[in-house]
Amino acid sequence: MKTRLLLLTLAVTTSLISANADTTKVKPNLDGIELPENYKDWKVISASHRLDNKSMRIILGNDIAIKAARYQQTNPWPEGTILGKLVWKQKAEENWPTAIAPDEFVHAEFMIKDSKKYKKNGTGWGWARWLGKDQKPYGDDKDLNQSCIACHTPVKGRDWVYSTPVSLP
Repeated sequence: MKTRLLLLTLAVTTSLISANADTTKVKPNLDGIELPENYKDWKVISASHRLDNKSMRIILGNDIAIKAARYQQTNPWPEGTILGKLVWKQKAEENWPTAIAPDEFVHAEFMIKDSKKYKKNGTGWGWARWLGKDQKPYGDDKDLNQSCIACHTPVKGRDWVYSTPVSLP
């Protein structure tokens, strides 16, 4: 009897979780780039803080990017590298007012190194951004990747990447 009750409870709980789960898939950007499914499990490569718009960023990488960063092989980054940047507005840390903490999530950005696939844009990188918690794809037909490329032009000599990987002891 206890086993039947336990199985029934598990079945009902599983049904409720499934019914309440967000099953909507994030749409790809106009270039067809999909939000990497497992990016939330990637390791941290670096962090940055923008003084001009008071935002903070965590830079993540897939396994290829992590290996390149750890062995300082990032100019150029190897084929297959995917860099992710998660951006939040900042606020003062509640229990430590002189420190900053993440506040509202702004967007997730990704750079995908594939020199053959993205040869046409002149960078060898695919560019994608998803806005807000609902992860709405950024961009339109008039400006598919050009604003990303224009912003990253000052670091063309660093393989188009602003982020400096952290040096670990």
